[in-house]
Amino acid sequence: MVKIRFWFLDITYQVVGREPQILIWGITEDNKRVLLIDRSFRPYFYVLPREGVDISRLKSKIKALSVARSPITSVEEVSKKYFGKPVKVLKVVTVIPDQVPKYREEIKKFPEVKEVLEADIRFSMRYLIDYQLKPSSWHEAEVVEYGKKTNIRVDEVYYVKPPIKPINIIKEPPLRKMAFDIECYNPRGSPSPERDPVIIVSTYSSSEGLKQFVAKNHDDKGVLESFVKYVQEQDPDIIMGYNSNRFDWPYLIERGKRLGVRINVGRTGAEPNPSVYGHISVMGRANVDLYDFAEEVHEVKVKTLENIADYLGVMPKDKRVLIEWYEMPKYWDNPSKRPLFLKYGADDVISTYGLGEKFLPFAIQLSSITGLPLDQVGAASVGYRVEWYLMREAYLANELVPNRVERPYESYRGAIVLAPKKGVHENIAVLDFSSMYPNIMIKYNISPDTYIPPDEEEPLEGVWVAPEIGHRFRKEPPGFFKRVLETLLKLRKQVREEMKKYSPESPEYRILDERQKALKVLANAMYGYQGWVGARWYCKPAAEATTAWGRQTIKKAMEFARKLGLEIIYGDTDSLFVKYDKEKVEKLIKMVQEKLGFEIKIDKIYVRVFFTEAKKRYAGLLPDGRIDIVGFEAVRGDWADIAKEVQEKVMEIILKEGSVDKAVEYVRRVIRDLREGRIPISKLIIWKTISKRLEEYEVEAPHVAVARKMIEMGLKVSVGMKIGYVITKGSGKLADRAVPYFTAKIEDIDANYYIERQVIPAVARVLAYFGITEKELKATTVKSQRTLFDFFH
Repeated sequence: MVKIRFWFLDITYQVVGREPQILIWGITEDNKRVLLIDRSFRPYFYVLPREGVDISRLKSKIKALSVARSPITSVEEVSKKYFGKPVKVLKVVTVIPDQVPKYREEIKKFPEVKEVLEADIRFSMRYLIDYQLKPSSWHEAEVVEYGKKTNIRVDEVYYVKPPIKPINIIKEPPLRKMAFDIECYNPRGSPSPERDPVIIVSTYSSSEGLKQFVAKNHDDKGVLESFVKYVQEQDPDIIMGYNSNRFDWPYLIERGKRLGVRINVGRTGAEPNPSVYGHISVMGRANVDLYDFAEEVHEVKVKTLENIADYLGVMPKDKRVLIEWYEMPKYWDNPSKRPLFLKYGADDVISTYGLGEKFLPFAIQLSSITGLPLDQVGAASVGYRVEWYLMREAYLANELVPNRVERPYESYRGAIVLAPKKGVHENIAVLDFSSMYPNIMIKYNISPDTYIPPDEEEPLEGVWVAPEIGHRFRKEPPGFFKRVLETLLKLRKQVREEMKKYSPESPEYRILDERQKALKVLANAMYGYQGWVGARWYCKPAAEATTAWGRQTIKKAMEFARKLGLEIIYGDTDSLFVKYDKEKVEKLIKMVQEKLGFEIKIDKIYVRVFFTEAKKRYAGLLPDGRIDIVGFEAVRGDWADIAKEVQEKVMEIILKEGSVDKAVEYVRRVIRDLREGRIPISKLIIWKTISKRLEEYEVEAPHVAVARKMIEMGLKVSVGMKIGYVITKGSGKLADRAVPYFTAKIEDIDANYYIERQVIPAVARVLAYFGITEKELKATTVKSQRTLFDFFH
């Protein structure tokens, strides 16, 4: 028996004969790839009997269900808590994991049984929870050598003696990373793996950089074989793609079947296979689809690889090759253009690798904290990430995990949002409550297990009563969510203290910084989780009470601000915008801390900020010259880029230069360029998502009409797809004049539509405040010299 330390890469399980085996993939301190096999763990679940039931008789009935393939090895009575209340349950242990749901369905039918619990927790995840193991972190284990020859692609295989123990080491092993990207030949529109070859597979690895596998004209069998061989040789720990779970992997697997090529890139020689949350599992490696993290970059409306890479500074659009998908066959079939197509593929994979460098540090910390393996943590929704963390904490608290129940969506009243004082304001401080909702949940003990329904007596220890709505929560003992949140906030505080020991340039500092961000994201998501209808711990009253106390808290802070003579410009959820007066703001911060028990701090100071009369809609100039734009068309999805660009530029001119007339002249210049066909089509595309089947649309919207036109062209259109279209000249309805953007010529564009329905409406909302009419925007001369200073508050 020897002790080893390893970084936890992935977990799965297999059944050998009639023995389930947990497989843990790791990287040791001396940089060896290892597989640890635990043969001792067995699947189990709990049975909650009805009150007054004969337990020994129920035990016998359960044991009688035992089948030879996976016998029930024990049924024992144990003490647990269920929503905070003590209960006696039967723990049922069996052998083969996939027999658990079958037993659950049989036992559920027993009249003596109230509920069957924890029968839907996947076997490998159950192992992580019970031993409190942390994927993407360091662990220590006692092991013995496997001692048999295997074809598994690792340096060592061991049997492990449980328990494996997490250890706190702040570093990452030298991970072998590889990004990949495929290009398909698609002369008929959307490529089909039954028909269309994979003409380029581009890879970029931490060890070898760029490598491309290129088809011989339209013969791609060699491409697939070479790619598989290369992955096996490079042996990456992490494989990264962009939309690879939904496109690249399924396409390669289907294409491989067609050509008789096994895409056996896993460390056991297995092919990738679909798993939970829509992600693709590659055995022994972490397959990370970076698109999952890009989806959380809300500032980018159309999340193409080039748009995200451009926004995050990985690869500027003007420094890379851009080819429209419908033009790819032309580039492939033309020998003089093919080198440019290869450069396009290279730029794609280099961008993917660069995004991995941006997203992976956070993903690794999120994986470690939530307990979800690295390949799943991005694909899982925020609700699931919170839930897995709660399930780990429930195990430590001896709490049973509730079943997931299907519920219809229910809305509840949200946060307070004040009507802003419209106009231009100078020197505005934005005050933010630190983790307002988590702190409210802690202060008022808001949790599903502390909620007192209206028909229940008030407990002796007393209750907190939510303002406006009257929901009650017991004061003592501390609820499950309160304890979890206290742990998260305490951990974050510890991590931030630890960061002070290191230089901001050090790898330790960067790891800790990503960890504190992941802890913050998880704590802030806890409130929303209570109101998510898919939650195991769903509790609408808890979600409603949290926002009610939030509204009360911000109203009281506003009262304090007014008493101090601070002018309030705007308020939203957990933020107050006030005219900055250093002394008064410091007093307000102190009052909120002392009288309300909440921390509030200055988040940012705007040199100048502009509000329309609408809530959640403003633009502010920061001291470093950056402009914050919130809620305008500039960040919404149903406008062409030209509208966004013009609106942003108008705000920039107004806030930075203080000249309304300069802004008007700029808009007129854009209108002239539109009339003269000088604006590229790429800036005129409007993107809309197909949200249901085409036959379900009652009104023929432009994007629906364009989707039908694309189908007529032989292109594939599916629910969830973004349709890009432009409006062309002609008469009739808008839908009749909408065409796929890739079929339009600049001379066909209806400039009047873009002027009247895109550019002018986008800027009118800003310029109308300064008395500028639509008529003036279309005129050719400026009437008077107006500066911003005429409009200050």
